Amino acid sequence: MSERKTGFEKALEYPLFSAFLHRRTRRISKGLHKVPAKSLTYTSTEKPQPLTPLEEAMLIAATGITGITMHDMPFQTPEGKDITLTLYLHIPGRAASSPDNVQTTHFFMINDSGTYFLRQPDDVDPYFFRDGGMTPDKLVAWAEKCKVKVLDHRLDFNTRNYPVYIGTNRYLSNVPGSTIFVPVVNLSKYYINVLLYLIGQEPQGFRPTWIDDWRFYRSAGVKKWLKNGYLEPLETLTPMPLGWLNTIRGHIEADLLIQNLLLTIQAMGLGGWIHASFPGPVLLGSPETADKYGKGLGFRHVTPELTLCRRLLKLVTPLPAWLPNPVGLDNVLEGFCPPYYKDMNAAVDALIELKEKRRDAVYRDPKYFNQIFKGNLGKVFLDEVPRDTPEAIAITKDICTYIWETYGRFPAHVDAMYVPGVWVQAHHTDLNYYDQLYQAAGISETQREHQERWHGATADTR
Repeated sequence: MSERKTGFEKALEYPLFSAFLHRRTRRISKGLHKVPAKSLTYTSTEKPQPLTPLEEAMLIAATGITGITMHDMPFQTPEGKDITLTLYLHIPGRAASSPDNVQTTHFFMINDSGTYFLRQPDDVDPYFFRDGGMTPDKLVAWAEKCKVKVLDHRLDFNTRNYPVYIGTNRYLSNVPGSTIFVPVVNLSKYYINVLLYLIGQEPQGFRPTWIDDWRFYRSAGVKKWLKNGYLEPLETLTPMPLGWLNTIRGHIEADLLIQNLLLTIQAMGLGGWIHASFPGPVLLGSPETADKYGKGLGFRHVTPELTLCRRLLKLVTPLPAWLPNPVGLDNVLEGFCPPYYKDMNAAVDALIELKEKRRDAVYRDPKYFNQIFKGNLGKVFLDEVPRDTPEAIAITKDICTYIWETYGRFPAHVDAMYVPGVWVQAHHTDLNYYDQLYQAAGISETQREHQERWHGATADTR
């Protein structure tokens, strides 16, 4: 058995609760020649050791597609009234829970060879990881399909000081030999879908009006829906303020996938940690920071026009409403908002097309439903499941258009491409450092055996 296959199979067999028990932050990687700390100063002779394609593929898999989800929810009330259940934007499920299965979290991977966007390949069976189908060679081939190179170098900046790096991170983070996974969340897509869900799910009498708490609590483009009685007035039902929504929990998927990465790092015997990443404007290359720090990932930004009204209200308007809005990376990751669509009505229409209008739309193509339901129940489900109502679509368009016209960007209360502000670093641990300063419990067996299992080499210390 080859050494790399030994490490691969040992990682697959690693017990879940052992990963919980032994997962620790191990920041000192091979290649950090000196760690100054007064009496605890450590000087290393190790050289940086980049992760192999298989090691990186294991980590990419921890964020990937793993199977097919189920619509195991009712779509009628006890009284027989319809409840919209076309809330998923994907049927294949991910390695961690995704709100409404929109799968808005996208990772950029940074290593010595470049900076990559990790996509989900369209031509891969979502059952790929099941039933013994995953081998080292298949996994590496799949990971290569996921990688889209966006920079031919390790993403970094011309300074290792604030605000790019903070505190001791500047000495340990994004160093040669390390592989970084940084999440970026496409909230523009998720935001529209959540509006459709929140508006379309509630029965008459429980549909709140929408207000803008950053604009003196005025109606957020829904006055006519109050007048015609579709939405409930303020005195009848607690309203829904736009500022309260923030990410609408859309960032939770990133948090869960980060935990997957940390547990996989432990199972493989690597070192690694989660810590502060580049701030969002610096990472994505905001016009506000690019001249001083560089273009980062080079995202397109929409800068709100400072009309007289916006200029007057700027002093009392919270961030990020008047800042340049990162809307996408052209042809790689594009938001559901202008300039990728002519207006917000078109953006909402595009999302509806993904769900049910196109031939391969989620709730039109029976491909996945026939695999998950028994017999002909997949077709029955698609025939009977309640779609987004015309009213829900119209109100969503009105709210989105209000945000765009009021603030000159969409969304306004959060960025279209949201940066959670953390990333995961994986690297090969310098065992000599830990052996010199710490008791044996600090390093588990997987770290001790990693070199032998994955690289066919005896570890430097035993």
